[in-house]
Amino acid sequence: MVRFTLAELAIHIGAQLENAPPELRVGNIATLIRATEQEVSFYTNHLYRKDLFKTKAAAVILASKDRHHCPVPTLVMNNPYLGYARAACLFHPKVVEPAGIHPLAYVSRHAHYPDNVSIGAYSVIKDDVTLGSGVVIGNGCVVENDVEIGDDSHITSNVTLCRGCKIGKRVLIYPGAVIGSDGFGLANDRGRWVKVPQLGHVIIADDVEIGANTTIDRGALDDTVIGEGAKLDNQIQVAHNVQIGAHTAIAGCVGIAGSTKIGQYCMIGGGVNIAGHIEIADKVHITGGSIVYQSILEPGVYSSGVPLETNQHWHKNFHRFKWLDEMARKLQSLEARLNKLEE
Repeated sequence: MVRFTLAELAIHIGAQLENAPPELRVGNIATLIRATEQEVSFYTNHLYRKDLFKTKAAAVILASKDRHHCPVPTLVMNNPYLGYARAACLFHPKVVEPAGIHPLAYVSRHAHYPDNVSIGAYSVIKDDVTLGSGVVIGNGCVVENDVEIGDDSHITSNVTLCRGCKIGKRVLIYPGAVIGSDGFGLANDRGRWVKVPQLGHVIIADDVEIGANTTIDRGALDDTVIGEGAKLDNQIQVAHNVQIGAHTAIAGCVGIAGSTKIGQYCMIGGGVNIAGHIEIADKVHITGGSIVYQSILEPGVYSSGVPLETNQHWHKNFHRFKWLDEMARKLQSLEARLNKLEE
């Protein structure tokens, strides 16, 4: 187990150590209620105030406004959640995969790669694939023709990268993701569907993360593009020709229809549905479960949907919903009559 003094930890996470022996060594980070005297914890949510009062941690990472509620030493910083992330990375450094090609992997003799790549068992690397320095390909992956993967990217197990995908540097793709499958393009010929060839590619910039079982379709003519530093959670559907701006974060189970453009520094909550051929401005925050069917041209927080209620009340409200138009017309008529009477 890697251990650090509280003074070293404070420097690493950018915090101010208060009321603590700087030479005390800690070896892990844990929740407030489970942390021991050899571990640190963090506090970011007032719902855990009771746990803060009871914590046995060696020190707690928290904001200045909460320091007086803490019974143990503190590591004070403006963004304690960032401190938690930095501390967790320090105590649990990334595992470095050994370089080499597993004997059960297939690598085309027409692929291009340096000696320090790692390719796992049962993976298939096809013709004209180019792998950068330090690339890791997990077990059971398929990397199709003409794919490029930048330096230090990590493709975990059972990922499929379809033909022509361009993956940047330090990209992390989790198990089951499919990048570059055909978009949903169909033309109707007298009741029968005719497939529209998908001729574009998927371009993923540097420092992107893509969650498990997320699918990103190739473009129909132009490319589908994921911008630098974007973070995509699990089970997201990104349709053809979508563009996602730099440093945008998208939570799980979001569906994005084709040719939509999402700006930079956006945050999109879980279960959001986004219609096709619209634009979303930079720094837009869409709360979970919303349905977006028109462009959002100004930054801000946006929500839609009906909050949860009992089934009985929902049925009553839904029944009345059908009469909203008629009720609105009656209200307008009554307002007009009232205005005449007042005149």
